[in-house]
Amino acid sequence: MDPFLSGLTALADPGLITLLIAATLGGVVIGALPGLNATTGAALLLPFTLTMEPVAAIATLTAIYCSATFAGAITAILINTPGTSASATTCLDGYPLALRGEAGRALGMAVVASTFGGIFSIVCLMIAAPLLARAAYNFAPPEYFALTVFGLSMLATIGDGSPIKNLIAGALGVLLATIGVDLLTSVERFTFGMPELYEGISFVPVMIGVFGISELLVQATNLHLERKQITMKAIKLPSRDDYRRVWKAILRSSGIGTFIGTLPAEGATVASMIGYNEAKRWSKTPEEFGKGAIEGIAGSEAANNSATGGAMVPTLALGIPGSPTAAVILAGLMVHGLRPGPAMFTEQANFAFAIFWSMMFVNLLFLAIGLYGAKIFARVTLVPVPVLWPCVFVFSIVGAYALDQSMFDVWVALGAGIIGYFMRLFGFSVVPLAIGLILGGMLEERLGQSMVMLDEQWWLMATRPLTLFFLILTVLALFGPSLWGALFKQRAPMKSTGE
Repeated sequence: MDPFLSGLTALADPGLITLLIAATLGGVVIGALPGLNATTGAALLLPFTLTMEPVAAIATLTAIYCSATFAGAITAILINTPGTSASATTCLDGYPLALRGEAGRALGMAVVASTFGGIFSIVCLMIAAPLLARAAYNFAPPEYFALTVFGLSMLATIGDGSPIKNLIAGALGVLLATIGVDLLTSVERFTFGMPELYEGISFVPVMIGVFGISELLVQATNLHLERKQITMKAIKLPSRDDYRRVWKAILRSSGIGTFIGTLPAEGATVASMIGYNEAKRWSKTPEEFGKGAIEGIAGSEAANNSATGGAMVPTLALGIPGSPTAAVILAGLMVHGLRPGPAMFTEQANFAFAIFWSMMFVNLLFLAIGLYGAKIFARVTLVPVPVLWPCVFVFSIVGAYALDQSMFDVWVALGAGIIGYFMRLFGFSVVPLAIGLILGGMLEERLGQSMVMLDEQWWLMATRPLTLFFLILTVLALFGPSLWGALFKQRAPMKSTGE
């Protein structure tokens, strides 16, 4: 109970409160701008958090995460363009409502559902993360190695591309993680005589490049697109009848989003799709979905915002990012010298609960912002793209340089941006690359520790039950869907032959 209360006292700091308000406002702007999203915003802001205290730095990144995820609904409803991919399903019913002159009602429902979903997931985070960390506290290096391998196997489904392309991108990230001097053998690898590479490639410029600069290059190809702005008089709180229709959908989607968020391979986008589909499945009027059903907005927004808290469970308790933005936050933890995992809830429990309470405050804050400021923030959608993205580019370059005041980091960010652009061009997701870079270092470190612990007899890992369990899960995650599909294909001809 002491860490629980001491984490709450962190919010007594006026400086932290001011920072959270500013980050929440910035996150809403980022989420409301088509093309930008929580991951890009967190990646661009990451280098500027390095001079902050750890609590303030990570709280700022999580504030961007929560508020930008919510703000994607603003553009989804008003211009039929989701500010973030997690709000794509909100377009299906939000925009039809806006065309009928009910944009205020649609945004009001999005605000309420988002706030409830976010708070629900954070309560679950406060309960589940310490329990999960306690269960993992007895993990030794072999168990951590197998868990990291399992996390890497989830890259097959974490991006937008095909599973094979996602795994290739993840393998490229792991390869990048091997650059530098091996801590166990002191052997230089892929440094090419460049002193800047001795310590490996830093997370920050790569994150800025693959998420920020590559998105700039993609948006440069969409300058011809025009967006139609819907006028809106004011936000309307849901009526009593609206609440009667949606409360089950909100509660159901909050649970779905929290669960989906805890899975290392999923995130808010998947959660919103499942939440929307389940809202339609259980609705008494499914024929209204896609034509302006208020339940569709509630189901989508409660699910995508509850996934933010869920994604932080494996990120903090196990060091396995639950979403692309959680991967950026994980990089921030590591840059500040914090190692997520069981030790965080024993040695740094005050820090963990300070982050939890900060996320709770941010969710309550964007309730107020959404109700009283969404009309104002909707105006940022009018910023011309040729003006917006050059500003993002400058911000990216300054952020990359600010890390170590090194031009080498700027070149790394530019190179990562170009690589990210061509990956997207050919159907590869950049998310597995970023996560592979983070987990690759952990994988190598834990493998080395395991080899020392087992006296170089790697096959002894199979004698450890938890290690074997995670390795079996990895095999099932990679080959299970194919084997399952092949099994059903074989059964189908047999059934037709029997008939």
